[in-house]
Amino acid sequence: MVAALPGETAISAKRAQLAGKHGFMGLLSNKKTTCIGLFASLGGLVYGYNQGMFAQVLTMPAFQAATQGYAAETGIQQGMLTSILELGAWVGTLANGYLADALGRRLTVLVAVVVFCVGVIVQACTESPDYVFGGRFVTGLGVGSLSMVVPLYNAELIGYGTNYIGGTGETQSDAAWLVPVCIQILPAIVLAVGMMMFMPQSPRHLMNTGREEECLTTLARLRNASTDDLLVRIEFLEMKSLYLFERETAKEKYPDWQDDSFSSRFKIGFYDYLSLVTNKSLFKRTATACMIMVFQQWNGINAINYYAPYIFKDMQLGGNTISLLATGVVGIVEFIFTIPAVLWVDQIGRKKILIAGAAGMAICHFIVAGIIGAYQGTFDEHKAAGWVAIVFVWIFVINFAYSWGPVAWIVTSEVFPLSMRAKGVSLGGSSNWLNNFAVGTATSPFLETSNFGAFIFFGCITTIAIVYVIFLVPETKGRTLEEMDEIFGSGGMAAADNERKHRIESEIGLLALVGVEPADEKHTDLGESRIEYSKHEGAAP
Repeated sequence: MVAALPGETAISAKRAQLAGKHGFMGLLSNKKTTCIGLFASLGGLVYGYNQGMFAQVLTMPAFQAATQGYAAETGIQQGMLTSILELGAWVGTLANGYLADALGRRLTVLVAVVVFCVGVIVQACTESPDYVFGGRFVTGLGVGSLSMVVPLYNAELIGYGTNYIGGTGETQSDAAWLVPVCIQILPAIVLAVGMMMFMPQSPRHLMNTGREEECLTTLARLRNASTDDLLVRIEFLEMKSLYLFERETAKEKYPDWQDDSFSSRFKIGFYDYLSLVTNKSLFKRTATACMIMVFQQWNGINAINYYAPYIFKDMQLGGNTISLLATGVVGIVEFIFTIPAVLWVDQIGRKKILIAGAAGMAICHFIVAGIIGAYQGTFDEHKAAGWVAIVFVWIFVINFAYSWGPVAWIVTSEVFPLSMRAKGVSLGGSSNWLNNFAVGTATSPFLETSNFGAFIFFGCITTIAIVYVIFLVPETKGRTLEEMDEIFGSGGMAAADNERKHRIESEIGLLALVGVEPADEKHTDLGESRIEYSKHEGAAP
């Protein structure tokens, strides 16, 4: 195995030393960056709200009347109407990669918000199911760009209240479904206005477009420091080294396409993606990432997220209120129990968490299937059995939240080498959206055919996931990139990446800045930074 280069450890250590407090206290110490991050997360709220809201809109009599009862009952029509948004989101994610580089992050958010709002307006004008199909697909295009985080708990809580705005039952007015559908425009517009008025441009985009001075100034503003601050200089040179690394890698692989034209950039991107399938080692990594996402979707989590009101309604809990309340708990526990994964994933390991989560989910599926099979049609006489089934649905969600929800994305990121990580993760994300669409389409017909059979199916898939993780997914906790090379049989790929990165960091003065190499005349970035270095050293603990 190739040893890790010393510069990488030194850079990380120096950055951590200068950054000061970590964790929650670190967020509080840099309020500007924290507020920017929270504001940007409105994009995730838009997706999370939309995902949970529509599950409850489907059950509203006013919406069913507006769509001529098209999706009033479980079946393929309801499945397609629900999942068409995910198909649009998949297309949106494919377009987002190019738009983010061509327009910049802020303008891409603005475009996504405009597209999203157009889709919402089309849905609000619904006169037939076609309006909902078209509107949700267009909304999905915007969602695909905005969905980095999925806070479902917001969706369920807000959706619960809006169900009663227009009354209930057959006399329910259109406001019942129009308000929750249209209200999602508000955070989208707030996000767009904020992005254009006070949110900074992405420093990485500025670096990639040759605007180095703006990049440095933006980093300094985010850190509330001067452009001569040592930590700002380190982060700036790290960003520059990564940009030069990507450029040099592309130049070595594709020497004939270096004129920076659209055609050349497209060919470089296309053949990079193609290598994820044609290169044997990269194909193994791609298969691992995509299959992890297959199991993440087909374990049944989005079947619960999308169709919980229908599932709980069949358990005859005693009114729509209790059914919606039970649905809202799904979002709450999914949010709360994601936190342990963030805290403990590096201590326990990825495989153990995935296996434990899948085992817990499979057991819950089979128990719920058994209860539904035994008491279906008689839950009004066996209320306790219905509540036991609901509790095990909640336990299922808990097992997903601490395991396959966040950890699947971690594994997907860690299996790829540095030079292919961005494209590899995007391919995994594409697999996630496609399978999300498939689950959304198939679940409603499953429930129509056999309610308990759907749980048995998802339980079997989740059991297969356990076997897959045990035998075919490597443990990535604490693994170096070189060790991942050995596992996937691509000897030297990570070593070559590291050597190139180390050389670039030396050439631009980054290693000298952190004290790994002696400073010399060619490192012009060091002079003023050394002045600020003494300030940091005096303040460091």
